[in-house]
Amino acid sequence: MGSVVTGTDGIAGERRQLINVAYRLLGSVSEAEDAVQDAYARWYGLSQSRRKEILSPGAWLTTVTSRICLDLLGSARARRERYVGAWLPEPLPDRAEWGAAGDAGATAPGDPADQIVLDESVSMAFLVVLESMTPAERVAFVLHDVFRYPFAEIAGVVGRTPAACKQLASSARRRVDVSRAPVTADGRADMVRRVKEAWETKDIATLVGLLDPAAVMTADGGGMVGAVLRPVEGGARIAQYMVAIADKAPGLVLLERSVNGVPGLVAERDGVVMTVASFDVSDGRVTRIWAVRNPEKLRPWATWRG
Repeated sequence: MGSVVTGTDGIAGERRQLINVAYRLLGSVSEAEDAVQDAYARWYGLSQSRRKEILSPGAWLTTVTSRICLDLLGSARARRERYVGAWLPEPLPDRAEWGAAGDAGATAPGDPADQIVLDESVSMAFLVVLESMTPAERVAFVLHDVFRYPFAEIAGVVGRTPAACKQLASSARRRVDVSRAPVTADGRADMVRRVKEAWETKDIATLVGLLDPAAVMTADGGGMVGAVLRPVEGGARIAQYMVAIADKAPGLVLLERSVNGVPGLVAERDGVVMTVASFDVSDGRVTRIWAVRNPEKLRPWATWRG
């Protein structure tokens, strides 16, 4: 796993790859950073002679980081049962979109959120599917299907045979819906724009038309801010809920922004990011909305806005 690197500079250069692996495994920037820090601490805790025996420090760090993530995923299930309301992955901004307005408060180059490559494997829809997998399935699937690591190496992470790891990845793959026709970026952006305009004008009829009748909206407030504790089901109910939110939050400004590399909406009040919303689109209608309101999960957005 990972490239063959030697020396302190090479080890430090692995951090970006490790953050990318850990975020996809955990769905949390802060937990990913902690896992990577832990892996580095274990590396520097080795004796110099032991380090010299390791032919590929990058592979060693990736294996250790993945094992740490596997342990965290096992304990996360119990923690999420105590979580207030629905738990959603941490949304990621695209710094390039904020332009000069975000430059003054931009995060430091070493900020973990800035290290993550925004592609389809970090879309909210994909991360939510990953949440439905067992910890071992998620690790095997992400390491093999996303990062192309061989099952022989994944076996050393999950403590199973390569054949068993292949079966885990296969089982996980069945949860990913590959049958739907992909929505183009322009088509998704257009849909998000139309939702934004209907939401701003409180046009329930138009919102209902844009939403799939069986659409589901999930909000994550973490018990820290107001958010519906259970998913809102049905296009008509979601439209009414969205308009009710607009009525209760005068001065809310909606911005079209990339969320985890996919067109989404950001709600601001007085320049402070209050909500980050992601959308899943199928057959010309919005099928899922994920609204993250937990302030702890919006920290990357706050720092980038300055």
